[in-house]
Amino acid sequence: MYPCELCFSCSQLSKLQEVSLRNCAVSCAGEKGEVAEACPNIRRVDLSKNLLSSWDEVIHIADQLRHLEVLNLSENKLKFPSGSALTGTFSALKVLVLNQTGITWAEVLRCAAWCPGLEELYLESNNIVISGRPTDVLQTVKLLDLSSNQLIDENQLYLIAHLPRLEQLILSDIGISSIHFPDAGIGCKTSMFPSLQYLVVNDNQISQWSFFNELDKLPSLRALSCLRNPLTKEDKEANATRQLIIASIGQLKTLNKCEILPKERQTAELDYRKAFGNEWKQAGGHQDPDKNRLSEEFLTAHPRYQFLCLKYGAPEDWELKTQQPFMLKNQLLTLKIKYPDQLDQKVLEKQLPGSMTIQKVKGWLSRLLKVPVSDLLLSYESPKEPGIEIKLENDLQSLRFYSVENEDCLLVRW
Repeated sequence: MYPCELCFSCSQLSKLQEVSLRNCAVSCAGEKGEVAEACPNIRRVDLSKNLLSSWDEVIHIADQLRHLEVLNLSENKLKFPSGSALTGTFSALKVLVLNQTGITWAEVLRCAAWCPGLEELYLESNNIVISGRPTDVLQTVKLLDLSSNQLIDENQLYLIAHLPRLEQLILSDIGISSIHFPDAGIGCKTSMFPSLQYLVVNDNQISQWSFFNELDKLPSLRALSCLRNPLTKEDKEANATRQLIIASIGQLKTLNKCEILPKERQTAELDYRKAFGNEWKQAGGHQDPDKNRLSEEFLTAHPRYQFLCLKYGAPEDWELKTQQPFMLKNQLLTLKIKYPDQLDQKVLEKQLPGSMTIQKVKGWLSRLLKVPVSDLLLSYESPKEPGIEIKLENDLQSLRFYSVENEDCLLVRW
């Protein structure tokens, strides 16, 4: 590999806003000021996978780029000078990428002091141990990526829990299995991570539902990604797991990058309410709120259950007697099939799995009626709400998703 020497006297550089010297051996030539004179408008610099060994070399380049907003130094083993302070400052820097640089947490805090307006900080795969609370630095950071730092544990996360503007926290592959917010009781919100909207905990060791109960305490959480954990692995129960997570975290709008529609939330919460209804009753639950004497154990395991009873009403005895296993994939629904625009067609009664997608229902009807799938329009109405017709518009969703129940009427048009 040959050194890639920057020629800053080249007039063509004056209009550049981005420079990528990835995977080059960069030699920082030139007198101080030549960089600023040759390419004053550069905002993004990628120096990843180089042979840079000291922050002095980085400062030599970046300190002259007063408009620099994005700097990628990944896979450079940068050493901090011992006993001397670097005077350079990255006054305009918003994004700093330090993946696989061997940086320590103490060095992160030291480096952050040079970046007063930093908004995104990427620290993947550095064997970091969070050893101190960032009091005067990182206060403007909105995104923090700590992925693949296996030495981070739950207690260390408390040290960054009060960053005031932190909106996105990426904790993939750090080995975490639990999280607790001891300042917040059942049904209360924590003061930790006050601005956190998006949390990523993919590829960890999450195996207990209490993890998601705790996340409901985060006041601003709207999006969660939790793929490839023992509790969320992709298998035949994946949809049931999704519904349980939705029911456990009330403010969640997106789960694993899939939007949670109001109908899906309603279905998940109603199923949760029914699934644990007998347990609720045995723990002291009662249809009359004044007679509720729920055990601490039940409230800890199901902290949102009381709220769901207020939202939808407490489960009635008849619901609990006919209770089915939660989100049973192969539960059969007895439906009436009607054809409002084809009066000569007889009403048909058919049993269909609640997990059957609208696409598969259309395929079955297409074969039955000899009508192209593309011509079929489906909706349904419930005897509990006569005259209200609900369209089945998403072919990828199931009958259960739309809350289709026994004795409902499937309306078929073409």
